[in-house]
Amino acid sequence: MKRIITLLTDFGLKDTYVAEMKAAIYSINPEAIIVDMTHEIERHNIRQAAFILRESSRYFPEGTIHVTVVDPGVGSKCQKPLIVETGKYIFIGPDNGVLYPAAIENKLKKVYAITPDEIVKYTGRKISRTFHGRDIYAPTAALISKGIPIDEIAQEVADFIKLELKDATRENDIIIGEV
Repeated sequence: MKRIITLLTDFGLKDTYVAEMKAAIYSINPEAIIVDMTHEIERHNIRQAAFILRESSRYFPEGTIHVTVVDPGVGSKCQKPLIVETGKYIFIGPDNGVLYPAAIENKLKKVYAITPDEIVKYTGRKISRTFHGRDIYAPTAALISKGIPIDEIAQEVADFIKLELKDATRENDIIIGEV
């Protein structure tokens, strides 16, 4: 099944990390269409990633799966891997606020915590403590792109971390915003 999967990371392009994520996707769904949104997010800059995801995701066709991996807490127990379902898209990434602005912009429907053991059942691969992009997020996107129902690989949760991005405002002759 052909479906667009975007990748947005802070990995850069000097190493094999992006290629390994793509390999994980293609090994599950060779017909996936992978688009590199960017891999040049400043290291661990969640706000920058959230802004780019919110601003860029709207240009993709409905049904696109957006994977974001900017995660200073990778491997920790406190950040669960998420699937966020909206009216137009599916967003996959860590529970650190990075998905929130795009989810709200695109009419948030449901939030799920990915069940790593379920991903292992489908892939047969062990999950490392330090590369969830390859071992959890990419396979999750590929499984969804093949038509696996979200509730088979994740459980609905009531809440997730909210990161507010302030839009620029104008007061008198001054523009106030964030850079």
